Amino acid sequence: MKVTALIMAGKRSGIHDPLAQRAGVSQKCVVPVGGIPMIEHVVKAVAACDLVGAIHIVAHDQDEIARLQSVAPLLASGRLHFREGKFNIVDSVFSGAEGATFPLLITTADNCLVTPEGYAEFIDKALAAEAGAAAALARKEQIHAVDPEGQKRFYEFKDGAFSNCNMFWMGSEEALKAAEIMRSGGQFVKFPKRIAQAFGVINLIRFYFGWGSKEKLFEQVSRRFGFKLVPIEMSNGEFAIDVDNERTFAVTERLLAKREAAAG
Repeated sequence: MKVTALIMAGKRSGIHDPLAQRAGVSQKCVVPVGGIPMIEHVVKAVAACDLVGAIHIVAHDQDEIARLQSVAPLLASGRLHFREGKFNIVDSVFSGAEGATFPLLITTADNCLVTPEGYAEFIDKALAAEAGAAAALARKEQIHAVDPEGQKRFYEFKDGAFSNCNMFWMGSEEALKAAEIMRSGGQFVKFPKRIAQAFGVINLIRFYFGWGSKEKLFEQVSRRFGFKLVPIEMSNGEFAIDVDNERTFAVTERLLAKREAAAG
């Protein structure tokens, strides 16, 4: 089975991202990280994953991305397609899904550290769990083992503290409605009230006090939405580190340099 990969590369309305501003580019997704535009790290990893078929890039400024070295050949071959970015993450996901074959793997243009093997791990685990929808998570201990500065905020559950990896799974068109969870903007650790809006007040209370395992909470949410929503624990803490700000930019460059040195 080949899945369709959606790479979310849009930008926030009316906001010039600080990293893009410093780099002198028009959008965050083309900021060089380790000397390569960040979205190229993601495109290369997704394209090299044997379980990924078509690739959709959801973006506002498509021409700048289309000229990139790793993007142009995929575009010419017909494997990669652009979809219009909207100024709301949910509408952007719906736009990205137009003409796509399910299941969908959704990732972001700043996921520079996810490898082809990482994407394959997530896909394999989602298929094995028969997930209607899924979210990738990494343990706090694993993240701090690769870099103590990698993440500062975590979801607290009875079975541990986790951070999301900005990898999501939509098993069918019906499950795509799970994207509505993100209409308030996501970032549930920073804005807990959004959990109440998306998942219900009882689940907010469970989340706030760390009652139950992540599986238990996702099970409760599954009943609310009417299909199986699964938390998928990843094996590598690097996958939860994306390029959000100057701190995570520096962390990502350190880890990419370390990876390159190890490869010789």
